[in-house]
Amino acid sequence: MQHESRLVRGLSRRGFLGLTAAGAAAALSGCAGGTGATAVGPPRPGGRLRAAFSGGGAAEVLDPHKTDLYIEIARAKALFDKLADYGSDMSPQPRLAERWEPSQDLLTWRITLRRAAFHDGRPVRPADVLASFARIVEPGSSRRAKASLQVIDLPGSRELDDRTIEFRLKRPYAEFPNALATLGAYIVPEGTRDFDRPVGSGPFRFVSFQPGRNFVAARNPDYWDGAPHLDELEIVVTNDEAARVNALLGGQVEYAHDLTPTSARTHENTGRVRVHRLPLSNFHGLVMKTDRPPFDRPELRQAMFHLVNRDELVRSVLQGSGQLCNDLYGKGYRYYADSLPQRAQDLDRARALIKQAGAEGLAIDFDTSDASTGLKEAALAIADQARQAGLNLNVRLGNKDTYWSDIAKNGVLASYRSGAMPLESHISQRLLTTSTTNNTKWQRPDFDALYHEAQSTADDARREQLYFQMQDRLHREGGFLWWGVSDWIVASAPNVGGIDDRAPANTLDWARYDKVWLA
Repeated sequence: MQHESRLVRGLSRRGFLGLTAAGAAAALSGCAGGTGATAVGPPRPGGRLRAAFSGGGAAEVLDPHKTDLYIEIARAKALFDKLADYGSDMSPQPRLAERWEPSQDLLTWRITLRRAAFHDGRPVRPADVLASFARIVEPGSSRRAKASLQVIDLPGSRELDDRTIEFRLKRPYAEFPNALATLGAYIVPEGTRDFDRPVGSGPFRFVSFQPGRNFVAARNPDYWDGAPHLDELEIVVTNDEAARVNALLGGQVEYAHDLTPTSARTHENTGRVRVHRLPLSNFHGLVMKTDRPPFDRPELRQAMFHLVNRDELVRSVLQGSGQLCNDLYGKGYRYYADSLPQRAQDLDRARALIKQAGAEGLAIDFDTSDASTGLKEAALAIADQARQAGLNLNVRLGNKDTYWSDIAKNGVLASYRSGAMPLESHISQRLLTTSTTNNTKWQRPDFDALYHEAQSTADDARREQLYFQMQDRLHREGGFLWWGVSDWIVASAPNVGGIDDRAPANTLDWARYDKVWLA
Protein backbone atom coordinates (compact mmCIF):
# COMPACT_ATOMS: atom_id res chain seq x y z
CA MET A 1 0.00 0.00 0.00
CA GLN A 2 2.92 2.35 0.58
CA HIS A 3 3.90 1.93 -3.08
CA GLU A 4 0.34 2.64 -4.20
CA SER A 5 0.19 5.81 -2.12
CA ARG A 6 3.46 7.13 -3.51
CA LEU A 7 2.44 6.51 -7.09
CA VAL A 8 -1.17 7.53 -7.43
CA ARG A 9 -2.57 9.40 -4.47
CA GLY A 10 -2.79 13.05 -3.50
CA LEU A 11 -2.98 16.45 -5.08
CA SER A 12 -0.34 19.03 -5.66
CA ARG A 13 -0.19 21.38 -2.69
CA ARG A 14 -1.87 24.14 -4.69
CA GLY A 15 -4.63 21.82 -5.90
CA PHE A 16 -5.24 20.47 -2.41
CA LEU A 17 -5.43 23.94 -0.93
CA GLY A 18 -7.85 24.99 -3.66
CA LEU A 19 -10.22 22.15 -2.87
CA THR A 20 -9.85 22.65 0.86
CA ALA A 21 -10.52 26.38 0.62
CA ALA A 22 -13.61 25.79 -1.52
CA GLY A 23 -14.88 23.23 0.97
CA ALA A 24 -14.19 25.56 3.86
CA ALA A 25 -16.05 28.39 2.14
CA ALA A 26 -19.08 26.14 1.76
CA ALA A 27 -18.85 25.06 5.37
CA LEU A 28 -18.76 28.69 6.49
CA SER A 29 -21.81 29.73 4.48
CA GLY A 30 -24.06 29.60 7.51
CA CYS A 31 -27.18 27.50 7.80
CA ALA A 32 -27.44 27.28 4.02
CA GLY A 33 -24.76 24.60 3.66
CA GLY A 34 -22.64 22.13 5.54
CA THR A 35 -22.75 18.46 6.35
CA GLY A 36 -22.78 18.58 10.09
CA ALA A 37 -25.18 16.74 12.34
CA THR A 38 -25.52 19.88 14.46
CA ALA A 39 -27.96 21.43 11.98
CA VAL A 40 -30.35 18.48 11.78
CA GLY A 41 -29.46 16.30 14.74
CA PRO A 42 -27.56 13.01 14.83
CA PRO A 43 -28.13 10.25 12.25
CA ARG A 44 -31.32 8.28 12.68
CA PRO A 45 -32.74 5.34 10.75
CA GLY A 46 -35.86 5.27 8.63
CA GLY A 47 -37.82 7.15 6.01
CA ARG A 48 -37.78 7.60 2.25
CA LEU A 49 -35.62 10.25 0.60
CA ARG A 50 -37.02 11.58 -2.68
CA ALA A 51 -34.35 13.10 -4.96
CA ALA A 52 -35.17 15.07 -8.12
CA PHE A 53 -32.80 14.96 -11.12
CA SER A 54 -33.05 15.88 -14.76
CA GLY A 55 -33.36 12.73 -16.84
CA GLY A 56 -32.99 11.18 -20.25
CA GLY A 57 -36.55 10.15 -21.03
CA ALA A 58 -37.72 6.70 -22.08
CA ALA A 59 -34.19 5.75 -23.22
CA GLU A 60 -32.90 5.54 -19.62
CA VAL A 61 -31.51 2.16 -18.56
CA LEU A 62 -30.31 0.50 -15.36
CA ASP A 63 -27.34 -1.20 -17.01
CA PRO A 64 -24.50 0.30 -14.92
CA HIS A 65 -22.01 -0.15 -17.75
CA LYS A 66 -24.02 2.29 -19.88
CA THR A 67 -24.21 5.14 -17.37
CA ASP A 68 -23.78 8.61 -18.80
CA LEU A 69 -26.25 11.04 -17.23
CA TYR A 70 -25.95 12.16 -13.61
CA ILE A 71 -29.26 10.49 -12.79
CA GLU A 72 -27.97 7.20 -14.22
CA ILE A 73 -24.79 7.46 -12.19
CA ALA A 74 -26.78 8.19 -9.01
CA ARG A 75 -28.95 5.11 -9.59
CA ALA A 76 -25.94 2.94 -10.43
CA LYS A 77 -24.02 3.86 -7.28
CA ALA A 78 -27.11 3.09 -5.18
CA LEU A 79 -27.29 -0.45 -6.59
CA PHE A 80 -23.69 -1.33 -7.48
CA ASP A 81 -20.08 -0.95 -6.38
CA LYS A 82 -16.79 -0.41 -8.19
CA LEU A 83 -13.40 -1.65 -7.09
CA ALA A 84 -12.44 1.97 -6.38
CA ASP A 85 -13.92 5.44 -6.62
CA TYR A 86 -12.59 8.99 -6.81
CA GLY A 87 -12.22 10.69 -3.46
CA SER A 88 -13.00 14.36 -2.94
CA ASP A 89 -9.34 15.15 -3.70
CA MET A 90 -9.49 13.06 -6.94
CA SER A 91 -7.32 10.29 -5.50
CA PRO A 92 -8.60 6.70 -5.99
CA GLN A 93 -10.21 5.30 -2.85
CA PRO A 94 -10.58 1.52 -2.32
CA ARG A 95 -14.15 0.24 -2.41
CA LEU A 96 -14.75 -3.43 -3.31
CA ALA A 97 -10.97 -3.58 -3.59
CA GLU A 98 -9.65 -3.74 -0.05
CA ARG A 99 -6.14 -2.99 -1.30
CA TRP A 100 -3.98 -3.02 -4.44
CA GLU A 101 -0.31 -3.67 -5.02
CA PRO A 102 1.63 -3.05 -8.27
CA SER A 103 4.66 -4.94 -9.51
CA GLN A 104 7.89 -3.01 -9.88
CA ASP A 105 7.47 -2.79 -13.67
CA LEU A 106 3.85 -1.54 -13.29
CA LEU A 107 2.62 -4.33 -15.59
CA THR A 108 0.92 -6.42 -12.91
CA TRP A 109 -1.48 -5.27 -10.21
CA ARG A 110 -2.73 -7.56 -7.46
CA ILE A 111 -6.18 -6.68 -6.07
CA THR A 112 -7.57 -8.08 -2.81
CA LEU A 113 -11.37 -7.98 -2.58
CA ARG A 114 -13.38 -7.12 0.50
CA ARG A 115 -15.78 -9.64 1.97
CA ALA A 116 -18.88 -8.34 0.21
CA ALA A 117 -22.06 -9.94 -1.10
CA PHE A 118 -24.54 -9.30 -3.90
CA HIS A 119 -28.15 -8.62 -3.03
CA ASP A 120 -29.07 -12.28 -3.66
CA GLY A 121 -26.52 -13.45 -1.10
CA ARG A 122 -23.78 -14.60 -3.46
CA PRO A 123 -20.29 -13.40 -2.51
CA VAL A 124 -18.48 -10.94 -4.77
CA ARG A 125 -15.74 -13.05 -6.38
CA PRO A 126 -12.79 -12.44 -8.70
CA ALA A 127 -14.80 -14.18 -11.43
CA ASP A 128 -17.47 -11.49 -11.17
CA VAL A 129 -14.86 -8.74 -11.54
CA LEU A 130 -13.21 -10.37 -14.55
CA ALA A 131 -16.58 -11.02 -16.21
CA SER A 132 -17.75 -7.43 -15.60
CA PHE A 133 -14.62 -5.98 -17.17
CA ALA A 134 -14.83 -8.42 -20.09
CA ARG A 135 -18.39 -7.25 -20.76
CA ILE A 136 -17.32 -3.59 -20.71
CA VAL A 137 -14.47 -4.06 -23.20
CA GLU A 138 -16.06 -6.67 -25.48
CA PRO A 139 -15.64 -6.05 -29.25
CA GLY A 140 -18.06 -3.51 -30.62
CA SER A 141 -18.73 -2.01 -27.19
CA SER A 142 -18.75 1.75 -26.77
CA ARG A 143 -19.28 1.59 -23.02
CA ARG A 144 -17.85 4.55 -21.18
CA ALA A 145 -15.30 2.66 -19.08
CA LYS A 146 -13.90 0.75 -22.05
CA ALA A 147 -11.22 3.31 -22.85
CA SER A 148 -9.77 3.02 -19.34
CA LEU A 149 -10.13 -0.75 -18.88
CA GLN A 150 -8.96 -1.97 -22.28
CA VAL A 151 -5.39 -1.66 -21.00
CA ILE A 152 -6.04 -4.90 -19.09
CA ASP A 153 -4.86 -8.14 -20.69
CA LEU A 154 -7.93 -10.05 -19.55
CA PRO A 155 -6.88 -13.45 -20.97
CA GLY A 156 -3.59 -13.02 -19.09
CA SER A 157 -5.28 -11.94 -15.85
CA ARG A 158 -6.30 -14.54 -13.31
CA GLU A 159 -7.98 -15.41 -10.05
CA LEU A 160 -5.38 -16.34 -7.43
CA ASP A 161 -7.89 -17.32 -4.75
CA ASP A 162 -11.47 -16.53 -3.77
CA ARG A 163 -10.57 -12.92 -2.89
CA THR A 164 -7.49 -12.11 -5.00
CA ILE A 165 -7.16 -11.06 -8.64
CA GLU A 166 -3.95 -10.56 -10.58
CA PHE A 167 -4.42 -8.11 -13.42
CA ARG A 168 -1.88 -8.33 -16.19
CA LEU A 169 -1.68 -5.11 -18.22
CA LYS A 170 -0.80 -4.56 -21.87
CA ARG A 171 1.52 -1.71 -20.93
CA PRO A 172 2.78 -0.15 -17.71
CA TYR A 173 0.12 1.93 -15.96
CA ALA A 174 1.25 3.85 -12.90
CA GLU A 175 -2.24 5.24 -12.22
CA PHE A 176 -4.16 2.01 -12.81
CA PRO A 177 -6.45 2.52 -9.75
CA ASN A 178 -7.92 5.50 -11.65
CA ALA A 179 -9.17 3.01 -14.23
CA LEU A 180 -10.82 0.94 -11.50
CA ALA A 181 -12.60 4.10 -10.31
CA THR A 182 -13.71 5.26 -13.74
CA LEU A 183 -17.38 5.98 -14.45
CA GLY A 184 -19.21 2.84 -15.45
CA ALA A 185 -16.67 0.32 -14.10
CA TYR A 186 -19.26 -1.36 -11.85
CA ILE A 187 -19.11 -4.98 -10.77
CA VAL A 188 -22.10 -7.18 -11.62
CA PRO A 189 -22.59 -10.91 -11.01
CA GLU A 190 -20.91 -13.14 -13.59
CA GLY A 191 -23.26 -13.96 -16.46
CA THR A 192 -25.55 -10.94 -15.96
CA ARG A 193 -27.19 -9.79 -19.19
CA ASP A 194 -30.61 -8.60 -18.05
CA PHE A 195 -30.97 -5.46 -15.93
CA ASP A 196 -34.76 -5.33 -15.69
CA ARG A 197 -34.40 -6.28 -12.01
CA PRO A 198 -30.72 -5.62 -11.37
CA VAL A 199 -28.70 -7.36 -8.67
CA GLY A 200 -25.67 -5.51 -7.37
CA SER A 201 -23.62 -5.27 -4.18
CA GLY A 202 -24.51 -1.64 -3.41
CA PRO A 203 -26.19 -0.05 -0.38
CA PHE A 204 -29.72 -0.27 -1.83
CA ARG A 205 -31.69 -3.12 -3.41
CA PHE A 206 -33.83 -2.67 -6.50
CA VAL A 207 -37.60 -2.21 -6.04
CA SER A 208 -38.96 -0.57 -9.21
CA PHE A 209 -38.04 1.55 -12.22
CA GLN A 210 -40.03 3.54 -14.78
CA PRO A 211 -37.68 5.07 -17.39
CA GLY A 212 -38.00 8.83 -17.54
CA ARG A 213 -40.16 8.87 -14.40
CA ASN A 214 -38.88 7.30 -11.18
CA PHE A 215 -36.71 4.71 -9.51
CA VAL A 216 -37.20 3.15 -6.07
CA ALA A 217 -34.70 1.14 -4.05
CA ALA A 218 -34.76 -0.26 -0.50
CA ARG A 219 -32.14 -0.38 2.24
CA ASN A 220 -29.60 -3.21 1.99
CA PRO A 221 -29.16 -4.26 5.64
CA ASP A 222 -26.13 -6.40 4.75
CA TYR A 223 -24.11 -3.75 2.93
CA TRP A 224 -20.38 -4.25 3.51
CA ASP A 225 -19.82 -0.55 4.27
CA GLY A 226 -22.66 -0.34 6.78
CA ALA A 227 -26.40 -0.33 6.15
CA PRO A 228 -27.93 2.96 4.96
CA HIS A 229 -29.87 5.09 7.42
CA LEU A 230 -32.77 5.41 4.95
CA ASP A 231 -35.38 2.71 4.48
CA GLU A 232 -35.96 3.73 0.88
CA LEU A 233 -34.52 5.93 -1.85
CA GLU A 234 -36.65 7.33 -4.66
CA ILE A 235 -35.08 9.19 -7.59
CA VAL A 236 -37.59 11.11 -9.69
CA VAL A 237 -37.17 12.80 -13.06
CA THR A 238 -37.87 16.55 -13.15
CA ASN A 239 -36.17 18.07 -16.17
CA ASP A 240 -37.09 21.69 -15.46
CA GLU A 241 -34.83 23.31 -12.87
CA ALA A 242 -37.59 25.60 -11.58
CA ALA A 243 -39.84 22.57 -11.15
CA ARG A 244 -37.15 20.82 -9.09
CA VAL A 245 -36.87 23.85 -6.83
CA ASN A 246 -40.64 24.13 -6.48
CA ALA A 247 -40.93 20.43 -5.67
CA LEU A 248 -38.36 20.91 -2.90
CA LEU A 249 -40.11 24.00 -1.55
CA GLY A 250 -43.47 22.23 -1.69
CA GLY A 251 -42.29 19.12 0.13
CA GLN A 252 -42.67 16.74 -2.83
CA VAL A 253 -38.91 15.94 -2.71
CA GLU A 254 -36.15 16.31 -0.12
CA TYR A 255 -33.20 16.70 -2.52
CA ALA A 256 -32.92 18.71 -5.77
CA HIS A 257 -29.96 18.21 -8.07
CA ASP A 258 -28.38 20.88 -10.29
CA LEU A 259 -29.61 24.35 -9.30
CA THR A 260 -28.72 27.61 -10.99
CA PRO A 261 -26.79 30.27 -9.06
CA THR A 262 -29.91 32.45 -9.23
CA SER A 263 -32.05 29.82 -7.52
CA ALA A 264 -29.37 29.25 -4.90
CA ARG A 265 -29.11 32.94 -4.05
CA THR A 266 -32.88 33.32 -3.97
CA HIS A 267 -33.54 30.51 -1.52
CA GLU A 268 -30.42 29.81 0.54
CA ASN A 269 -31.12 32.35 3.30
CA THR A 270 -34.85 31.76 3.63
CA GLY A 271 -34.51 28.81 6.00
CA ARG A 272 -36.74 26.72 3.72
CA VAL A 273 -33.89 24.81 2.02
CA ARG A 274 -30.21 24.07 2.57
CA VAL A 275 -27.96 24.88 -0.38
CA HIS A 276 -24.83 22.79 -0.95
CA ARG A 277 -22.07 24.10 -3.23
CA LEU A 278 -19.79 21.24 -4.27
CA PRO A 279 -16.34 22.62 -5.18
CA LEU A 280 -14.51 22.34 -8.54
CA SER A 281 -17.27 20.13 -9.90
CA ASN A 282 -18.53 21.60 -13.12
CA PHE A 283 -16.19 22.38 -16.01
CA HIS A 284 -17.75 24.49 -18.77
CA GLY A 285 -16.53 24.60 -22.33
CA LEU A 286 -17.08 23.67 -25.92
CA VAL A 287 -15.84 20.96 -28.27
CA MET A 288 -14.46 21.47 -31.75
CA LYS A 289 -14.14 18.35 -33.90
CA THR A 290 -10.56 18.30 -35.14
CA ASP A 291 -11.09 15.61 -37.80
CA ARG A 292 -13.43 17.54 -40.13
CA PRO A 293 -13.87 21.00 -41.64
CA PRO A 294 -13.74 23.70 -40.57
CA PHE A 295 -12.00 22.83 -37.26
CA ASP A 296 -9.47 20.54 -38.89
CA ARG A 297 -7.66 23.83 -39.43
CA PRO A 298 -5.65 24.54 -36.24
CA GLU A 299 -5.76 28.27 -37.03
CA LEU A 300 -9.53 28.28 -36.64
CA ARG A 301 -9.35 26.44 -33.31
CA GLN A 302 -6.77 28.99 -32.16
CA ALA A 303 -9.09 31.78 -33.31
CA MET A 304 -11.79 30.38 -31.04
CA PHE A 305 -9.35 30.40 -28.13
CA HIS A 306 -8.67 34.09 -28.75
CA LEU A 307 -12.19 35.34 -29.46
CA VAL A 308 -13.87 33.97 -26.31
CA ASN A 309 -14.28 36.42 -23.43
CA ARG A 310 -13.97 34.11 -20.41
CA ASP A 311 -14.53 36.89 -17.87
CA GLU A 312 -17.85 37.77 -19.46
CA LEU A 313 -18.95 34.11 -19.51
CA VAL A 314 -18.11 33.61 -15.84
CA ARG A 315 -19.96 36.82 -15.01
CA SER A 316 -23.06 36.23 -17.16
CA VAL A 317 -23.46 32.44 -17.45
CA LEU A 318 -22.04 31.41 -14.08
CA GLN A 319 -23.31 34.65 -12.55
CA GLY A 320 -20.04 35.18 -10.75
CA SER A 321 -20.14 31.83 -8.97
CA GLY A 322 -17.23 30.28 -10.86
CA GLN A 323 -13.60 30.75 -11.82
CA LEU A 324 -11.82 31.33 -15.13
CA CYS A 325 -10.35 28.33 -16.88
CA ASN A 326 -7.50 28.44 -19.37
CA ASP A 327 -8.78 26.09 -22.12
CA LEU A 328 -7.54 23.10 -20.14
CA TYR A 329 -9.49 20.60 -18.05
CA GLY A 330 -8.85 20.03 -14.35
CA LYS A 331 -8.08 23.39 -12.74
CA GLY A 332 -7.07 22.75 -9.14
CA TYR A 333 -6.37 19.06 -9.72
CA ARG A 334 -3.09 17.19 -9.54
CA TYR A 335 -0.79 17.74 -12.55
CA TYR A 336 -2.79 20.72 -13.84
CA ALA A 337 -0.52 23.04 -15.86
CA ASP A 338 -1.23 26.21 -13.92
CA SER A 339 2.05 27.83 -15.05
CA LEU A 340 0.73 28.44 -18.56
CA PRO A 341 -0.29 32.10 -19.06
CA GLN A 342 -4.02 32.75 -18.71
CA ARG A 343 -5.62 33.58 -22.03
CA ALA A 344 -7.72 36.70 -22.43
CA GLN A 345 -9.89 37.82 -25.32
CA ASP A 346 -7.83 39.18 -28.24
CA LEU A 347 -10.16 40.02 -31.13
CA ASP A 348 -7.39 41.31 -33.40
CA ARG A 349 -5.50 38.05 -33.08
CA ALA A 350 -8.73 36.09 -33.59
CA ARG A 351 -9.53 38.02 -36.80
CA ALA A 352 -6.02 37.39 -38.15
CA LEU A 353 -6.30 33.66 -37.45
CA ILE A 354 -9.78 33.47 -39.03
CA LYS A 355 -8.37 35.11 -42.15
CA GLN A 356 -5.40 32.74 -42.13
CA ALA A 357 -7.83 29.79 -41.95
CA GLY A 358 -9.85 31.17 -44.88
CA ALA A 359 -12.94 31.37 -42.65
CA GLU A 360 -13.90 35.05 -42.89
CA GLY A 361 -17.69 35.31 -42.79
CA LEU A 362 -18.03 31.54 -42.52
CA ALA A 363 -21.30 30.25 -41.00
CA ILE A 364 -20.75 27.34 -38.59
CA ASP A 365 -23.48 25.34 -36.87
CA PHE A 366 -23.08 25.48 -33.09
CA ASP A 367 -25.00 22.75 -31.23
CA THR A 368 -26.35 23.28 -27.73
CA SER A 369 -29.24 22.14 -25.57
CA ASP A 370 -31.22 22.54 -22.38
CA ALA A 371 -29.77 19.17 -21.29
CA SER A 372 -27.67 20.90 -18.62
CA THR A 373 -27.84 24.26 -16.88
CA GLY A 374 -25.91 26.98 -18.74
CA LEU A 375 -25.23 25.14 -22.02
CA LYS A 376 -27.63 27.24 -24.07
CA GLU A 377 -26.73 30.52 -22.36
CA ALA A 378 -23.02 29.93 -22.96
CA ALA A 379 -23.59 29.12 -26.64
CA LEU A 380 -25.58 32.31 -27.22
CA ALA A 381 -22.94 34.43 -25.45
CA ILE A 382 -20.06 32.83 -27.41
CA ALA A 383 -21.96 33.33 -30.69
CA ASP A 384 -22.23 37.06 -29.88
CA GLN A 385 -18.51 37.21 -29.12
CA ALA A 386 -17.64 35.37 -32.36
CA ARG A 387 -19.55 37.93 -34.44
CA GLN A 388 -17.18 40.60 -33.16
CA ALA A 389 -14.34 38.65 -34.79
CA GLY A 390 -16.18 38.06 -38.08
CA LEU A 391 -17.33 34.47 -37.48
CA ASN A 392 -21.01 33.49 -37.72
CA LEU A 393 -21.97 30.72 -35.29
CA ASN A 394 -25.47 29.40 -35.94
CA VAL A 395 -26.77 28.24 -32.55
CA ARG A 396 -28.96 25.11 -32.84
CA LEU A 397 -30.97 23.79 -29.89
CA GLY A 398 -30.80 19.99 -29.78
CA ASN A 399 -32.91 17.32 -28.12
CA LYS A 400 -32.06 17.37 -24.42
CA ASP A 401 -32.76 13.63 -24.08
CA THR A 402 -30.22 12.61 -26.75
CA TYR A 403 -27.89 15.63 -26.77
CA TRP A 404 -24.76 13.96 -25.42
CA SER A 405 -24.89 11.00 -27.79
CA ASP A 406 -25.81 13.29 -30.68
CA ILE A 407 -22.81 15.60 -30.29
CA ALA A 408 -20.47 12.63 -29.84
CA LYS A 409 -21.24 11.50 -33.38
CA ASN A 410 -22.44 14.56 -35.30
CA GLY A 411 -21.71 18.21 -35.90
CA VAL A 412 -18.52 20.25 -35.64
CA LEU A 413 -18.98 22.58 -32.64
CA ALA A 414 -20.98 22.06 -29.45
CA SER A 415 -21.50 23.31 -25.91
CA TYR A 416 -19.98 20.97 -23.35
CA ARG A 417 -19.56 20.46 -19.66
CA SER A 418 -17.96 17.84 -17.48
CA GLY A 419 -17.98 16.65 -13.92
CA ALA A 420 -14.91 15.85 -11.89
CA MET A 421 -12.28 13.22 -12.65
CA PRO A 422 -8.48 13.06 -12.38
CA LEU A 423 -6.53 14.62 -15.22
CA GLU A 424 -5.26 11.16 -16.19
CA SER A 425 -8.82 9.88 -16.59
CA HIS A 426 -9.82 12.89 -18.68
CA ILE A 427 -6.93 12.19 -21.05
CA SER A 428 -7.39 8.42 -21.23
CA GLN A 429 -11.15 8.61 -21.78
CA ARG A 430 -11.34 11.63 -24.11
CA LEU A 431 -8.04 12.42 -25.80
CA LEU A 432 -6.34 9.21 -26.91
CA THR A 433 -6.75 7.63 -30.31
CA THR A 434 -8.46 4.67 -28.60
CA SER A 435 -10.72 6.75 -26.32
CA THR A 436 -14.38 5.79 -26.62
CA THR A 437 -15.67 9.25 -25.60
CA ASN A 438 -13.34 11.27 -27.81
CA ASN A 439 -15.80 14.02 -28.72
CA THR A 440 -13.14 16.30 -30.23
CA LYS A 441 -11.80 13.44 -32.39
CA TRP A 442 -8.30 14.37 -31.20
CA GLN A 443 -6.22 11.45 -32.49
CA ARG A 444 -2.49 12.06 -32.37
CA PRO A 445 -0.09 9.06 -32.06
CA ASP A 446 2.70 11.26 -30.68
CA PHE A 447 0.31 12.61 -28.01
CA ASP A 448 -0.68 9.00 -27.16
CA ALA A 449 3.02 8.19 -26.79
CA LEU A 450 3.53 10.98 -24.23
CA TYR A 451 0.61 9.65 -22.18
CA HIS A 452 1.94 6.08 -22.31
CA GLU A 453 5.40 7.28 -21.28
CA ALA A 454 3.86 9.11 -18.31
CA GLN A 455 2.16 5.91 -17.19
CA SER A 456 5.34 3.86 -17.62
CA THR A 457 7.30 5.74 -14.98
CA ALA A 458 7.15 5.54 -11.21
CA ASP A 459 8.96 8.91 -11.09
CA ASP A 460 6.31 11.43 -10.15
CA ALA A 461 8.39 14.43 -11.21
CA ARG A 462 8.95 12.94 -14.65
CA ARG A 463 5.24 12.19 -14.99
CA GLU A 464 4.45 15.81 -14.11
CA GLN A 465 6.79 17.00 -16.88
CA LEU A 466 5.06 14.77 -19.42
CA TYR A 467 1.62 15.93 -18.35
CA PHE A 468 2.80 19.51 -18.83
CA GLN A 469 3.93 18.71 -22.38
CA MET A 470 0.54 17.18 -23.18
CA GLN A 471 -1.34 20.15 -21.75
CA ASP A 472 0.92 22.67 -23.47
CA ARG A 473 0.04 21.10 -26.82
CA LEU A 474 -3.68 21.00 -26.02
CA HIS A 475 -3.49 24.64 -24.96
CA ARG A 476 -2.06 25.55 -28.36
CA GLU A 477 -4.05 23.34 -30.73
CA GLY A 478 -6.53 21.07 -28.94
CA GLY A 479 -10.23 20.71 -29.64
CA PHE A 480 -11.51 21.46 -26.13
CA LEU A 481 -12.02 25.06 -25.00
CA TRP A 482 -12.62 25.10 -21.23
CA TRP A 483 -13.63 28.62 -20.24
CA GLY A 484 -14.80 28.19 -16.63
CA VAL A 485 -15.29 25.96 -13.62
CA SER A 486 -18.04 26.31 -11.05
CA ASP A 487 -19.39 24.67 -7.96
CA TRP A 488 -22.08 22.08 -8.46
CA ILE A 489 -25.19 23.29 -6.65
CA VAL A 490 -27.70 20.97 -5.01
CA ALA A 491 -30.32 21.73 -2.38
CA SER A 492 -32.02 19.72 0.31
CA ALA A 493 -34.85 20.07 2.76
CA PRO A 494 -33.79 21.43 6.16
CA ASN A 495 -34.28 18.01 7.79
CA VAL A 496 -31.77 16.19 5.55
CA GLY A 497 -28.40 15.37 7.10
CA GLY A 498 -25.25 13.72 5.81
CA ILE A 499 -24.73 15.58 2.51
CA ASP A 500 -20.99 16.14 2.02
CA ASP A 501 -20.27 19.67 0.79
CA ARG A 502 -16.63 18.85 0.08
CA ALA A 503 -17.35 16.22 -2.60
CA PRO A 504 -17.26 17.33 -6.24
CA ALA A 505 -19.90 15.87 -8.52
CA ASN A 506 -19.05 12.37 -9.83
CA THR A 507 -16.92 11.51 -6.81
CA LEU A 508 -17.46 8.92 -4.10
CA ASP A 509 -19.27 11.14 -1.60
CA TRP A 510 -21.47 12.94 -4.15
CA ALA A 511 -25.06 11.56 -4.19
CA ARG A 512 -23.96 9.27 -1.35
CA TYR A 513 -27.46 8.39 -0.22
CA ASP A 514 -26.34 5.53 2.02
CA LYS A 515 -24.86 8.19 4.34
CA VAL A 516 -27.88 10.52 4.31
CA TRP A 517 -30.60 10.60 6.97
CA LEU A 518 -33.89 12.36 7.63
CA ALA A 519 -34.24 14.17 10.93
